[in-house]
Amino acid sequence: MPLPDIWSDACVTELHRRIDSLTPSTQPKWGTMNVAQMLGHCCMPYAQALGDDTQKSAWYIRLVLQLFFKKSMTNEVPYKPSMPTNPAFIMPADSEFEPNRDRLKAYIRRFADQGRASFEGRNQLSLGKLSATEWNNLMYKHLDHHLRQFGE
Repeated sequence: MPLPDIWSDACVTELHRRIDSLTPSTQPKWGTMNVAQMLGHCCMPYAQALGDDTQKSAWYIRLVLQLFFKKSMTNEVPYKPSMPTNPAFIMPADSEFEPNRDRLKAYIRRFADQGRASFEGRNQLSLGKLSATEWNNLMYKHLDHHLRQFGE
């Protein structure tokens, strides 16, 4: 089943609604991140996709990701709970809720405003060149995974 179109206004509105339903005291169903850390963590893929963060992983990590994990990261199968996190995406425990929430919502809007066509064949820092559908799946299912982690 295709994932929602992350570039559509309906999807952006729904993601914003889900994010806005979180509070600083929302507890995770699994994992060790608090809600503020999760919001900051979810900003990282958008920062990379939009060119705000251009730091690449080591070549051997990129190779492993491209050879063994790209398909599972960009297909339509949801992530399982408690999967390991890229160390570069781990946020400090004292992360702030409101700034991370607002930044994530702004990233989602900026990403959507660039449109599907601008992501067709665009390079992802760790996975290499992706189709627009792969970008959609990567970005939507990561965010959906973490919103479900916090009951949304």
